[in-house]
Amino acid sequence: MAIEIRELYSSSNGDRWFLGRDPGTGDVFIRHEPNCLSGGQPSHIDIGAFLSRGPRNPEHRALLQLIGTLIEGNSETPSTSI
Repeated sequence: MAIEIRELYSSSNGDRWFLGRDPGTGDVFIRHEPNCLSGGQPSHIDIGAFLSRGPRNPEHRALLQLIGTLIEGNSETPSTSI
């Protein structure tokens, strides 16, 4: 099965971050594709490791915003405030 990805953020220098999922295993991860000029290779990063490293950058905020939409957009299950 092909890995499914959804773009989270694209920086002004051309780096791109995606939320990825392997349907075969259910693993979810961040895929980072560096810009062509840097010569770097795409990498997969565990979501926990991605969110726990360094200060909150735009790509971190994009992932957190996407996660937040799961709560906002779920009209089938009533939300609960805690």
